[in-house]
Amino acid sequence: MTPGVPEAYAEVRRRMREACDRAHRDPSEVRLVAVTKTFPVSTIRELLACGHRLLGENRIQEVLPKIDSLGAEADWHYVGHLQTNKARLAVGRFELIHSVDSQRLGREIGRSTARTGTRQAVLVQVNLAGEATKFGVAEEGLVPLIEALAGEPHLDVRGLMTIPPPVARAAESRRWFARLCELREVCAARTGLALAELSMGMTDDFEVAIEEGATLVRVGRAIFGEREPLVPAPR
Repeated sequence: MTPGVPEAYAEVRRRMREACDRAHRDPSEVRLVAVTKTFPVSTIRELLACGHRLLGENRIQEVLPKIDSLGAEADWHYVGHLQTNKARLAVGRFELIHSVDSQRLGREIGRSTARTGTRQAVLVQVNLAGEATKFGVAEEGLVPLIEALAGEPHLDVRGLMTIPPPVARAAESRRWFARLCELREVCAARTGLALAELSMGMTDDFEVAIEEGATLVRVGRAIFGEREPLVPAPR
């Protein structure tokens, strides 16, 4: 029998605590971003009823109606690729944008944020394996990009994010997570920024990510089940 959302959520929390124990970390150091992609508000409310507030989405058109529907019940992170021409739609809606991968995108987010008189917190997405199918800055461009983004007065660069290549076993992702942690230290020393956040780890490998230093894990399927197919909008 497939567990419901409350049971699945409790199991993910248990696994997170055990990963923290193995790494001798305080569980309060790791936040769970429950990724709601394709799931309706009715299902999301089942999770909110468990006391969890932090949600993530990776499609701007899908998430805006959810934000409007749930209002102050939830806090949101944007975890997917954000097109530059959609940046204005994200500003003011998300506590943290995980996926800034170019100066152009960062500049547009900063320009849109300036109109609100606030600062937008962001992470820099790193493409560690150089995969053509994934977004993210290459290692050699990381420090220059962070320095450029830090020069934007309406951006607050908080850390790094990555999505490792597909692997057969979760343990095979460990080297990518360890590398992101190393890069955080290098970039912090070079730029003088704290870069305290490491967003890494999803349903199949979040425990390994926690053991390697993740402060944010992005988990959807382990909480909500298999994703429902998106129905194309009528033309």
